[in-house]
Amino acid sequence: MNKILKYDFALPDEISTIVEADFWVLKNYNAKIFSSKSNPVKFTSNVSILIRKGKCNIDINLISYAVKAPCIVNIRRTQILQINRVSDDLEFSVIIMSKRFCDNLFLLLQDCIYYPSAVRQQVTEIPDSLLNKFECLYSRINSIFEDKANPFGYQAMSLCLASFFFETAYKCYMQLANDFQKGNNRLTSKFISLVQKHFKTERFLEFYANKLEVSTKHLSRTMKNVTGFTAVEWIERYVILEAKVLLKSSNLNVKQISEELNFPSQSFFGKYFKKIVGISPKDFRSS
Repeated sequence: MNKILKYDFALPDEISTIVEADFWVLKNYNAKIFSSKSNPVKFTSNVSILIRKGKCNIDINLISYAVKAPCIVNIRRTQILQINRVSDDLEFSVIIMSKRFCDNLFLLLQDCIYYPSAVRQQVTEIPDSLLNKFECLYSRINSIFEDKANPFGYQAMSLCLASFFFETAYKCYMQLANDFQKGNNRLTSKFISLVQKHFKTERFLEFYANKLEVSTKHLSRTMKNVTGFTAVEWIERYVILEAKVLLKSSNLNVKQISEELNFPSQSFFGKYFKKIVGISPKDFRSS
């Protein structure tokens, strides 16, 4: 049975150690870590989640995914995750990687033609025939991680992941690389990437259409056909999502949040937020 939930992710006690580390492994979690209410969470590290069993419904940067095991879920640094529902039999393991670690991994994998698809893809299905190999990888990574006496643990983990990609994981991304070349998918991906980068300062569609060298009409129609939302709606959704995260998880007051999002005034921000969300920023924060 699926359940609506709230994150109650029991990270180890030494949170400062996790923040300072380049790598962290969380093994064998299940649906019991979740409780009854949901809030979006913004990530400051790159995360790879192996879903071994069960299913869940999630949003990553406002894009909805129906996740079913076995699969890998990749969440990149600065992305926002909201978990909406999970099944009671959900089982998963997590690898957390710093930007420095991922940059080093990129140097090892940059010549592989399928690596860009792996970076771009948020949810990747794993063939049943490969699940055991992925489970062995996570066990191997955990073993290296727990061997604190090894002065070359960082290098061992980097090379272990790179070797696994060249040997096994690339098979999951071959078709994805081919599909991405299709026109509408490529335009959609480029637009969303631009919005993620510029939504705080650019809220007019003309800016994005000019960057992509297409008309505003074509851009909006393509986004609507592919995603179900117009291009303007995508911009609004990113602004509102960031506002919600700041209202719920920061100490900034409403005026400071309006400045962070480059609104001309707190009043303008309040009207913008209420028009889309239905309540004021102050009421949302206290809800």
